[in-house]
Amino acid sequence: MPRARRAGEPRRPARPARASRAALARLLDDVRACRRCEAELPLGPRPVLRATPTSRVLVVGQAPGTRVHETGVPWNDPSGDRLREWLGLDRDTFYDERRIAIIPMGLCYPGRYERGGDLPPRPECAELWFDALRAQLPRVELTLLIGSYAQRHYLGDDVRKTLTETVAAWRDYLPDFVPTPHPSWRTTRWLKEHPFFGDEVLPELRRRVTDLIGDDPAPGARPV
Repeated sequence: MPRARRAGEPRRPARPARASRAALARLLDDVRACRRCEAELPLGPRPVLRATPTSRVLVVGQAPGTRVHETGVPWNDPSGDRLREWLGLDRDTFYDERRIAIIPMGLCYPGRYERGGDLPPRPECAELWFDALRAQLPRVELTLLIGSYAQRHYLGDDVRKTLTETVAAWRDYLPDFVPTPHPSWRTTRWLKEHPFFGDEVLPELRRRVTDLIGDDPAPGARPV
């Protein structure tokens, strides 16, 4: 018999139904089989994402790099090491998709400019898949928006003129979103010039992530 909820105790989210788990599994199969941009992708299609209906935090970055494309593991590079440091998580916890979903703005490696630097995420990913994927993540309470592409997509008219201004306004987007710069080596100078990020944003981000994923996943939950 279920335990009665005590007065003043927060109401916990309902456990996702088996149908939701099956629906997400089918959707992820469809996404991973996507070949919409095959002719435009220099290394071919390999959508990289992970999620379950019990995920509490959604990580939205830019697009896979070459190492992520090769391994099929998101954030499996030095940028991922820094991101995990920002979140205060070890690899096992970060890759526990029962707690953390990872869906970048571009699901496949987009290639590089001739002058250097990765091309932007393919827009087809958001057009084809994002609404359907987000609908299958009923327990997500915090979305981490890494970089300007994610911020423009999810914040819409509320995004500021520059990434720095958007990140500086991070309190305006709580409790649903936290915007951050990309955790690559190119951000090192930005971090030194904007100490508020380490002093103010990261402590709150770590607190919220710990609060959301600290509990055990829903009973019976399993990766999809």
